[in-house]
Order: sequence, then structure tokens, then C-alpha cells
Amino acid sequence: MAKLLSLPLHQSPAPIILSKARTLFRYAKPSHLAIAMASNSANSPSPSPSFNVFDSHLHVWATPEQASEKYPYFPGQEPTLRGDVDFLLECMDEAGVEGALIVQPINYMFDHSYVTSVLKKYPSKFLGCLLANPADDGSGIKQLEELVLRDDYCAVRFNPYLWPSSQKMTNKVGKALFAKAGELGVPVGFMLFKGLNLHIEEVEELCTEYPETKVILDHISFCRPPSNEEEEKAFSSLLQLSRFPQVHLKFSALFRVSREKPPYEDLASVLSQLIANFGSNRIMWGSDFPFVVPESGYKGALEAAKYLSDKVEKEHSSGLDFSLGGNHLFLKK
Repeated sequence: MAKLLSLPLHQSPAPIILSKARTLFRYAKPSHLAIAMASNSANSPSPSPSFNVFDSHLHVWATPEQASEKYPYFPGQEPTLRGDVDFLLECMDEAGVEGALIVQPINYMFDHSYVTSVLKKYPSKFLGCLLANPADDGSGIKQLEELVLRDDYCAVRFNPYLWPSSQKMTNKVGKALFAKAGELGVPVGFMLFKGLNLHIEEVEELCTEYPETKVILDHISFCRPPSNEEEEKAFSSLLQLSRFPQVHLKFSALFRVSREKPPYEDLASVLSQLIANFGSNRIMWGSDFPFVVPESGYKGALEAAKYLSDKVEKEHSSGLDFSLGGNHLFLKK
């Protein structure tokens, strides 16, 4: 089956399909970006950049008892898995993960009360990523600013399936949210659950018009190892996004993009090409807790990612940086 060729970093790529014999490019790691995170609590404790292992993508929600008393789930979004912070801390401790970015779960929609309570209880352990509200009245722009400046959230998630029917992320509200994120110094994470092909034009338009806004593509935009023409197109589009210096990737939720069981051997070639194009300092590991627990276990997810990173490093002399320092988008000055 034809495979996509890795393209040199910073070159504007064009879709190229070659035979199985592909070239691997050696990558010289550039210095980290310096990105300010807007905050009104700069002196408060925050996850240390010395953390050796940082999880860039996970979710938490209350226990059923906590939900009934204080943190009710959004109607119709009741979770089926355990995802409370106590369980998360147990899993992190077992795996040796020292800090994490909590992404606001859909189970609470735009009510950030539970995640905020966790961030305030464990300020030296967790950072927060809010969920953008694309309501037509623009109220989500004010909420974005409040959660960043008041509650110290350091990233924002765009879920295109929450936009009003027939609307795109490039509508007036979407662009205002994206621009505001850039002003505040927080990256925008795109959750493109139905595939990159459906949203590539929106992502490119926003990156072109607002180059100061940093971008993260969750779960490598759900690009699986290409096995057909549509998947090859999606993966080629993903590689081409490396031409935008502000675009970063989460090599996360590996169980969602691999066709194999852990350690997900089919993702080795994918990671190799991603590093060749984006560079290892624009790629971060994430677990997707708690969804990962029944798939590989939390510790197993980290072990699989490290296995793939070690395998690729032998070819590139560059693997993933699992530390918070490597996840430089979330560091405060």
C-alpha cells in the first residue's frame, strides 16, 4: 500500500504518495517558543516545569454523589465511566505522571464549576483548558476572558460540533473567540472528532488570519495510519499544517487512532513523519483519561507512547519530550 512521505520541517508541503520505501529525515530540535499565559495570579503555585512526565490531555468529572449534591452533569451527557479526580490521582501516581492539563469535558458543557474546583484544590498539579461557547450572542467571548484571567485557565478547546447548525468555526463569533485567545496568550485546541478533511479549510483560514494565536490539534486530528485515499488525504493535510509555526499536535488518545492493540506499532511510522515535519518540540503526549483506562490502562498508555518515542528516536535522534518543559505552550513566564 502506498505511504505518505515525510516532508522537511518548514517546507510548504504538497501531497505526495510514494512507495513503501520512504526517506526518514533527521531533525535538529529548535529552541522552545516563549509563550506568555495571561493570568491574574502569577504568584500562585502552578505545575513545575521540572516535572518529568506531563499529561497534556485528560478529563475529570464528579462522582454520581458529587453530581447530585453540587456538580450536576449536563442533561443527556451523564458519564458511563468513573472520572473523578481521586481516581485520576491514583492512576497518575501509579504511572509516575506528575502533572496534567485538564480539558473541560462535554459532560458539563459550558459549566466549568467542577474543573475549576479541581484546579483550585490542586494548583501545583493541574492546569485547565476551557471549552469555548460559540453562542450567537457572543457570551462565550466574555466567559473565555473570565476563565483565563480569573480562574487561570491556560488553553481553550474548539469543538466544531457545538457551533450553531450550518455555522462554521470561521463565523463572526468563532473568529472573535480565536482572536481573543491570541490576545490572552492561550492556545486553541481543535477537537475534530469527525476528521480533519471536514475542517481543514477552517483551521487554515484561522491560522492564516490570526498567526499570533497558537493552535493544538487534539489526538493528531483523528488521523489514522493511511489505508485508503481519504485517509491519505487527511494525513497529508495534517503534515501540510506544519507550515504554520503556531500549530502543535497532541500525540494523544492513541487507542482512538491505532488499528492495533498496545503498544500501537502501526503508529510508529505516523509519529516518525510527524516529528520529521513538526519537530518533536511541537508534539506532546496525552492520555485521554478516563476513556483510556478500559483500553490500555492509564499506565499502559504512557508506556505505549514511550515505546513508540524510543523506537522513532533511533531513526531520528529525536523523540517526544514528556516533561512540562516540553509542553511549553502551558508554561507561565
